[in-house]
Amino acid sequence: MKLHKLVFILFFSVFALSASAQTANELRRKKEAIERDIEQLQKSLNKTANGKKLTLQQINVINTQIRLRQDKIGAINSEIKNLDNQISQNTNTVHTLQGQLGDLKKEYAGMIRFAQRNRNSYDKMMFIFAAKDFNQAYKRIKYLQQFSQYRKKQAGYIENTQQDLNGKIKVLDRTLREKSDLLKEQERERERLGKDKSQQSAVLNNLSKQERTFKQDIASKKKQQAQIDRAIRAAIQRAIEEAKREEARKRAAEEARLAAEAKAAAAKAKAENRPAPAAPVAAKAKTNSEALTATPESARLAAGFENNRGRLPYPVSGTITETFGRHMVDQAPYTNDGVNITSVNGAAVRAVFDGDVTMVSLIYGKYVVIIRHGNYFTIYQNLKSASVSKGDDVKTGQTIGLLGTTFDSADLHFEIMRGQTKLNPEAWISK
Repeated sequence: MKLHKLVFILFFSVFALSASAQTANELRRKKEAIERDIEQLQKSLNKTANGKKLTLQQINVINTQIRLRQDKIGAINSEIKNLDNQISQNTNTVHTLQGQLGDLKKEYAGMIRFAQRNRNSYDKMMFIFAAKDFNQAYKRIKYLQQFSQYRKKQAGYIENTQQDLNGKIKVLDRTLREKSDLLKEQERERERLGKDKSQQSAVLNNLSKQERTFKQDIASKKKQQAQIDRAIRAAIQRAIEEAKREEARKRAAEEARLAAEAKAAAAKAKAENRPAPAAPVAAKAKTNSEALTATPESARLAAGFENNRGRLPYPVSGTITETFGRHMVDQAPYTNDGVNITSVNGAAVRAVFDGDVTMVSLIYGKYVVIIRHGNYFTIYQNLKSASVSKGDDVKTGQTIGLLGTTFDSADLHFEIMRGQTKLNPEAWISK
């Protein structure tokens, strides 16, 4: 029973530590990814900070850095909590193994004392010959053999338990050192967070001095974006109208076929002197969404796009520095209909899903690419070059152009629309 208990404890400890190790690896990967994002944003900030003129991008990057730094501190806290659980588990295992080792040693000592009292062959022979019959003598022989084997096993158990105990103590020491290192790293990150917040305060103070210029920049940005949005909506509307015209053409052809069949059926009924069959009901015109998914291919693309909600790849390698929705900076409001992903100049911009190119247009010196996925559209703005043309079929991950820069910052503006409805891309792309 003691042996079974020991095996169960060791198995449970190994299982718990394996789960903890998996969690620790996930946290470590998350922390490393956050650190890479922070480093990339710092490089971008270093470029934009050289200019005397404050830009909205600088504010977004600093705010994103603070958010990422807080996320990293949160990941470190989770790592520390995970290590605390491991330390607790290992400490309990060490105490259990120490107790088991003590019990095994006491039991083994009792066997040694018994063996010493019956240590010569004469005593063993007398023990056997003192049996009242042959059956009892045989059992005594087997008992002596089993006792000897059991004593050897107990010695092996003691040795293995001692090795396990030493191993757990080493793991416990290593875990304690890891916790100490994490606490130091946590303190460094808190200091960096304090510096980031100080920088944020200085930028916002500088913003108040440049308020008029800054609001003019936002107004200019809104004007440019409005023109781009009009071009996007027009392109999508053309795609909708084209789909509806195609659907109407097919519907008219189907109605003509049904009418011809009805006419033939009526003539046949008249010739046979029986009532004419009821005329077929004309099909209703489809809605915009139905028209965009009228073909099997477009319906398949739309279904595939929907099924990949939350799993679409990032259109460019980088970090989201401006989220979807309404924003307010120093009383200057503006709305972002997508997300801005800060990357590096010349980074490859890739299609997030299979589709066909609806528009490639050069506006304000930058390319805008729209890709249709059934009744869904993805929009990619601020490309300095485009490697696709209208009508091209593209695949997931295919490069469609290279990212350009605005005010020394390389930001991809990425949108997702269902028909003419704007959607939050963060709900669709992978975390």
